[in-house]
Amino acid sequence: MRKKKWVPSFLENEKEYLINDLNEFECDMPVYIEIGMGMGDFITQSAAKDPDVFYIGLEREETCVARAIKKARELELRNFRVILADAMNIEELCSENSLSLIYLHFSDPWPKKRNHKRRLTYPPFLKSYEKVLKDQGILILKTDNEGFFDDSLTYFESSDFELLETDRNYYVEGEPMTAYQAKFVSEGKPIYYAKYRINKV
Repeated sequence: MRKKKWVPSFLENEKEYLINDLNEFECDMPVYIEIGMGMGDFITQSAAKDPDVFYIGLEREETCVARAIKKARELELRNFRVILADAMNIEELCSENSLSLIYLHFSDPWPKKRNHKRRLTYPPFLKSYEKVLKDQGILILKTDNEGFFDDSLTYFESSDFELLETDRNYYVEGEPMTAYQAKFVSEGKPIYYAKYRINKV
């Protein structure tokens, strides 16, 4: 996404929604994080619908972060924050056993084999998610890319995650959607979905 001229100054002056990490962030509610939140459609809608959960959007693109914060302001959200960072630093951004749920929505599928290690479902990433999730924590995967989905299911098989649900034409009426999901649903394209639970005991 092309960086907008207003974004740097906007983020520099943002004091409420933009945080550096979760390590010193105290919260007595379950914490859900969307890794690669895009412009925040799903995560801000979810926070508005569920005030008893604290939602975190993790995103490396500054323009996306700024747009998500604008949406949060419009909704006057109190249970939402944004971290401007790369997912590869998840263990530095979140302490162990701090998250109740991780969303991986429409991540870059990196279709070429030489780039598979960049996939957010590749085994080293799964190891990181295992550490930052609480015992019985949930991970939800959605994608429009069947090849990426099938490969991801294979990656999970060698992890400590337990598969709870899978659906190759996922849709729930009234559920918040990312901009990508809304586009694909309107075009009649299938959404591939999997839900996992981490068992640490």
